[in-house]
Amino acid sequence: MTRSINYPFTAIVGQEQMRLALVLNAVNPAIGGVLIRGEKGTAKSTAARALAALLPPQDRTHFHIELETEKGCELLPHTPGPLATSFVELPIGASSDRVTGTLDIEAALRQGQRRFEPGLLARAHGGILYVDEVNLLPDHIVDILLDVAVSGVNIVEREGVSVRHPSRFLLVGTMNPEEGELRPQLLDRFGLAVDVTGPSDPVERAEVVRRRIAYEADAPGFAAQYGEAEAHLAQCIASARQRLAHVTVSDALLGLVTHICAGSGVDGMRADITLYKAARTLAAWEGRNIVDADDVRRAAELVLPHRRRRQPFEEPGIDRQQLDSLMRDYAPRQERQSGGDRHSREVETTGDTAQEDE
Repeated sequence: MTRSINYPFTAIVGQEQMRLALVLNAVNPAIGGVLIRGEKGTAKSTAARALAALLPPQDRTHFHIELETEKGCELLPHTPGPLATSFVELPIGASSDRVTGTLDIEAALRQGQRRFEPGLLARAHGGILYVDEVNLLPDHIVDILLDVAVSGVNIVEREGVSVRHPSRFLLVGTMNPEEGELRPQLLDRFGLAVDVTGPSDPVERAEVVRRRIAYEADAPGFAAQYGEAEAHLAQCIASARQRLAHVTVSDALLGLVTHICAGSGVDGMRADITLYKAARTLAAWEGRNIVDADDVRRAAELVLPHRRRRQPFEEPGIDRQQLDSLMRDYAPRQERQSGGDRHSREVETTGDTAQEDE
């Protein structure tokens, strides 16, 4: 059996929300990554690895490492990485230096040469940074990952010297809630989150087993069966990336975004911003240049569950009935507001006419 061939993304049975969350981040990494929560054996790591094969290759010849000192800025020499999309897995015991990279100050003092050893964040540029059991990582490591995932830049500072380089990647974190939770402050930093479970339908479970056995018996042959579907999905992701810049959100739908977030019991503004980004990305993914209300609703199911305020021991999740109620409640408000605006314009127009008559 050839283990080097990953299980195809399009061969995964079910898990629609997980696959959608991963695809949306592939289209727009600025969403801020995805957290996949669930028991073992639910295709969490399989899906993350499979997605890497669908991302467009990155030309890393334009990858620069900049060093800033009091005297100015210079480029540090480095060896460009591979052109193919990378899949980088973060070990549980990784130190912050291994994650961000290290600046060799001693070499600068001894030899007059500044050296920077790139870390995992440099390797992950243009690809996927996968963190299994993210809930078991030290909080400061998770903070670093989430900061860079949103900013797209890794900055290392030491002894008055600053090194920066681009680090744009798709962050995928997985965890088993039975092994401990992430702090709410860290949960909020993940763009999207989904809960996955094994299928309960015996027919669906049988199909999972059937495909897995076929893959283990002949990985190249199994992957070839999904070659056309994989190529089509990769092209759809590339097209959606191109379309994203042209997708617009009306003021009315921006109001719907903030109305839903305000009514869902979330803290701060990160949910509103992420919901806006996710709704735009969903429209781009479906080939549209204008966001509609259904985009906002579907995106909310991925953006809000891990952000809403919860009681102690309450599981993350979203009340779909409450979400539907918020959607329905917003339409009458919009109608009243629009009516008020029209009335104001009529009063202003009438006033102007009266002045002209005088």
